[in-house]
Amino acid sequence: MTMSANPIRRLRGARADAAGRGAEDSAAAALTSQGWTILARRARTPAGELDLVAEQEGLLAFIEVKARPSLTEAAHALGARQRARLAAAAECWLAENPGHGEAGMRFDLLLVAADGTVRRIADAFRLGDV
Repeated sequence: MTMSANPIRRLRGARADAAGRGAEDSAAAALTSQGWTILARRARTPAGELDLVAEQEGLLAFIEVKARPSLTEAAHALGARQRARLAAAAECWLAENPGHGEAGMRFDLLLVAADGTVRRIADAFRLGDV
């Protein structure tokens, strides 16, 4: 890799990070407007990062946010390896934050399109699917 490629990679990474943060802001706002309490944003665990952790009436949701040009592209962006990482990160988060999820827990996928449209796929996958 040449030295000139590094600034380009950093710029792309910074743009992706900004887009991801914007999508997470949109997702958090949508959840809050639906009565969810955001417990954590970009929660770092030894197994990986959780975009959002939210709870509503005892139901705990670990939420992965995917921003793509279209909702269709976003819906296809969560692979098996990432589902396994999310499940492991959720276990770590639960171990450090007991007392949540009395009504159950699930993994949701929030899709954010380039036009700002947000769609949630509730219970997008289960631990047995991983």
